[in-house]
Order: sequence, then structure tokens, then C-alpha cells
Amino acid sequence: METRIKISQPTEETLLEMGVLNWPIWTCEVSEFPWEYSSQESCLILDGDIEVKTEFETVHIKEGDFVVFPKGLSCIWRVRKPVRKHYSFNENY
Repeated sequence: METRIKISQPTEETLLEMGVLNWPIWTCEVSEFPWEYSSQESCLILDGDIEVKTEFETVHIKEGDFVVFPKGLSCIWRVRKPVRKHYSFNENY
């Protein structure tokens, strides 16, 4: 099972095709907390600066990043600058 976080910078055209701008928005102030993904989450970071630490890696996530968190991932979020993101959960993954 792939448990690594995937980060990309898709084109605006790709984001429009995926309907990302219609996804709900989640916000979070500067904080640190543990999190576990019960389903796959895809999100587009609109604002923020986040460090996410897993058993395998520590990744830096910033404005403009499209991130996929795999189902079953346990991690610690360290929000260094307030976050605003579009998000979608895929219950099948």
C-alpha cells in the first residue's frame, strides 16, 4: 500500500477539468495536530505553509500545491502559516 504524500502543481486547465474550484474550502490557523486519513484526500492549497511528518517522510506544502494524502496515512500536521484549501475525499481509496 502506497503511504507517501504526492505533491504536484497542475495547470489551471487540469484543475478546472477536475472541478477543484467547486470543492469545499477548509481553513486552519497556526497549530500542530496528529491526523489519520480514513480515505484518500486530494486538496489544492490556496494559502498557507504546512509541514507534514509521516513515518516515512517530512514534506513541505505551500500555496499552489496539489496534494494527495493516501488512505490509512498517519501524520502530524504543523501549520506554520494559516491554511485555506479546496479538498475532496475519495471513499474508494
